[in-house]
Amino acid sequence: MKRGEAFYEGKAKILYTTDDPDLIIQYFKDDATAFNAQKRGTIREKGIFNNKISEVLFTLLEGKGVPTHFVRRLNDREMLVRRLEIIPVEVIVRNLVAGSLAKRLGLEEGTPLSRPVLEHCYKSDALGDPMVNESYILGLGWATEAELREIARLAFRVNELLKEFFDQRNLILVDFKLEFGRHHGKVYLGDEICPDTCRLWEKGTLEKLDKDRFRRDLGRVEDAYQEVCRRVCS
Repeated sequence: MKRGEAFYEGKAKILYTTDDPDLIIQYFKDDATAFNAQKRGTIREKGIFNNKISEVLFTLLEGKGVPTHFVRRLNDREMLVRRLEIIPVEVIVRNLVAGSLAKRLGLEEGTPLSRPVLEHCYKSDALGDPMVNESYILGLGWATEAELREIARLAFRVNELLKEFFDQRNLILVDFKLEFGRHHGKVYLGDEICPDTCRLWEKGTLEKLDKDRFRRDLGRVEDAYQEVCRRVCS
């Protein structure tokens, strides 16, 4: 597949056209950002780890009936994906209290939730990805009622599958972010699934093995990504 021109560059990825209008190439960068890009840095080989991890997890989800944009991994840093019309809403699924939820409600990190919690945020770095509800999404025309139902169904299904997958690898899936888009009228899971987008804690010790090590200056950031990659890909 021939790589064409770059048409989008985000915080963690660059997207390139191909000779097929339905397919694009997603390139994974080593750049790291936190707090809506107020903190910036580099995590060595992060792009390689995230590309490999995402390949495994997208393949798992596809095999269980979750439609994703993933087609195949091309090399260490690139994967071929379906071109999506991105729905401008980030979907967060939470199994334990952590991060912004802990701050927002004054709860201790690690507090269990009796059931998974689904949150929606408007995808806007400039505005800090503010939380929105379904009324906003419908009123602003970002998605239809049918699409919202499908997104919620897929998000909870992804949670079930990934919780079991990570549990088998001695990891707790605390929470994670998903992005969805349309491809020929159908809703697909897009973006990536990796330590950039998931909070993963070691069972027993609760050691953080995700981007919180970068956010909170905990050190051993590259080691955490490499360890998750080893467990996911082995």
